[in-house]
Amino acid sequence: MTTQRVLPQSKETLLQNYNKRLKDDIKSILDNFTEIIKTAKIEDETQVSRATQAEQDHYEMHVRAANIVRAGESLMKLVSDLKQFLILNDFPSVNEAINLQNQQLRSLQEECDKKLTSLRDEIAVDLYELEEEYYSSRYK
Repeated sequence: MTTQRVLPQSKETLLQNYNKRLKDDIKSILDNFTEIIKTAKIEDETQVSRATQAEQDHYEMHVRAANIVRAGESLMKLVSDLKQFLILNDFPSVNEAINLQNQQLRSLQEECDKKLTSLRDEIAVDLYELEEEYYSSRYK
């Protein structure tokens, strides 16, 4: 079971801001798409000529499509902001990664120390044998 972490007020406000941006952008996409669908319907004859109405509908669809694109780009920016927020503020996982790296480096250090100690002991034995040979051959 995960425990809810208490966030400082500024982080809580930032997360609420992200949530509001998400809802606003999705609402904008939905509203504009709905209006485009409504505009695409052929209506009964009005006081405005068909050509004028078609041109007006054409421009309205372009504006609404641009609004949808803008909201989509805003959502992509929101995803980027959320990733950045997570990377910069996820201290438990950062600490866990640092601790894991420390453990790996400590085990590597212990391994190197063991190898160096073993090598030192072997060299000491070989050096002792060489000294014995040197001093015994020198006095003969």
